[in-house]
Amino acid sequence: MKKILFASVALAMGLSFASCNPKGKNATADTEEAALTLSGLNPEDFQTDSTQLYVLKNAAGMEVCFTNFGGRIVSIMVPDKDGNMTDVCLGHDNIQDYEKYGADGCNFGALIGRYGNRIGKGQFSIDGQQYQLPLNNNGNTLHGGGDIAFHNRIWKGNQIDEQHLEFTTFSPDGEDGFPGNLNVKVTYSLSDDNALQIDYEATTDKATVLNLTNHCYFNLSGDGSKDCLDEVLWLDADNITAVDENVLTTGQILPVEGTPFDFRQPTAVGQRINDTADEQIKNGNGYDHNWILNNPGDLSKCFGTIYDPGTGIQMEMFTDQPGVQFYAGNFLDGSFVGKKGVKHPQRSAFCFETQHYPDSPNQPSFPSTLLRPEDTYKTTTIYRFSTK
Repeated sequence: MKKILFASVALAMGLSFASCNPKGKNATADTEEAALTLSGLNPEDFQTDSTQLYVLKNAAGMEVCFTNFGGRIVSIMVPDKDGNMTDVCLGHDNIQDYEKYGADGCNFGALIGRYGNRIGKGQFSIDGQQYQLPLNNNGNTLHGGGDIAFHNRIWKGNQIDEQHLEFTTFSPDGEDGFPGNLNVKVTYSLSDDNALQIDYEATTDKATVLNLTNHCYFNLSGDGSKDCLDEVLWLDADNITAVDENVLTTGQILPVEGTPFDFRQPTAVGQRINDTADEQIKNGNGYDHNWILNNPGDLSKCFGTIYDPGTGIQMEMFTDQPGVQFYAGNFLDGSFVGKKGVKHPQRSAFCFETQHYPDSPNQPSFPSTLLRPEDTYKTTTIYRFSTK
């Protein structure tokens, strides 16, 4: 597998990989069944010379599984309103399918970097120096651009304990065109109140741009074989950043008032998603935009909730970032085969990618994504699950 061979690059950098010791879901079951996770994953299906499955569990019975290929979230098991454990995250149940479908840009559950979202023409300048990145999205750079962007690489995994997992990677100066030797650490933590927290940290030895995020696809119905447009969304955001026909930001900030982008009152996602009389809906093929959060930098305030009326599962979202990319799975088309052989049709899951604004390096009025050697990049996002 081409991308899995990047493991040799990682190993050459001195990386090592922690062992996975999953606990059986039923101590009385036979040996093979006992090795399965609560979500039905077999750790052996993720085991290669450089990849494996990691499992976090809390006292409430919630389980989250990960692989160090792309630092990905593989499954999220939470209780529904009747107490039935439900997987609310799209993904694959073996490492081969992550490799097979990864090239198509779906990025199920992956860590994204060096720069999440788009950079116009793949170009930016720092202190008068011009940089050119690989182009992979209609003449622009999306999610880092290159074959060894963060979602395609083998991360070093370190399972600290049953509720904390750390992934680290090193990105050398010039990799995919980005300046600076960059050290990155991402810590996943699972709390006993069913919150999955993601802490990002990075340092550089040369001025660079950085915008890290996670590309988890959430479906709170637990059924990835159909759309989830009846899920109800609330976002505390008065404005979005406008996009052109290539979904690259224009630099213009638009109010959501009176548009299909107004989720300041809880609204079913599908209620206005096909309102192509709105130019932004047409340009994004639905929702694929950056919402400007009303309380940027305040991790204590929930910026959004999404709720499934069938399962009763609700996800609250918190971040210290100024924006969130709400992507409604517009380009899922049934060709992606997920866990248990399920094919995912259009809009069968949603992404909430916390972030700085797209193309910030080329938009002086946007919050800066510049990271200098004297600074440390730190940001946190939390997804908390409950029922109502």
